[in-house]
Amino acid sequence: MFHTEIDLGDQFKAAFRRYPTGVAVITATGPDGPVGLTASSVASVSVTPPALSFSVMGTRSARAIVEAPSFVVNLLGPDHAVLAHDFARPGRPRFTPEQGWDVLPTGEPVLAGALASLRGTPLHLVGVGDATVVVAAVHEVILGAGSGRLVYHDREFITHDTEGPI
Repeated sequence: MFHTEIDLGDQFKAAFRRYPTGVAVITATGPDGPVGLTASSVASVSVTPPALSFSVMGTRSARAIVEAPSFVVNLLGPDHAVLAHDFARPGRPRFTPEQGWDVLPTGEPVLAGALASLRGTPLHLVGVGDATVVVAAVHEVILGAGSGRLVYHDREFITHDTEGPI
């Protein structure tokens, strides 16, 4: 049952591939324009005051988001699987009119069709290995009209459960 011949890091990644998570695209305005990345690490931290967390690696987009004074966490629904893939890979289309982007009065890119979009500012940045954990105050919540689910599981974006709700 226990596999000791596999590297701990590989075991860690394998464990989390088995754990389904929601999907978000985190966006900000960087020095060279809009930036964004796909994240599956978004979590609610506190209701009073409203706060959330996510973690990012050291990519150019991640650095711009961490350095931005504010950002938007766009929670994705089933119609956004291609968009999630585009923002997860370098060189893919981003912030195109066909993807449905708009800009908030405060300047951040926002996905008009997201299940919800949460505008926040960083409270704490915690370096952990090659990642940065961001704890953010939420200042605005925009609820979208969509419903359904987009889940990241075992390196795939999944839009529905085959067995239905429990």
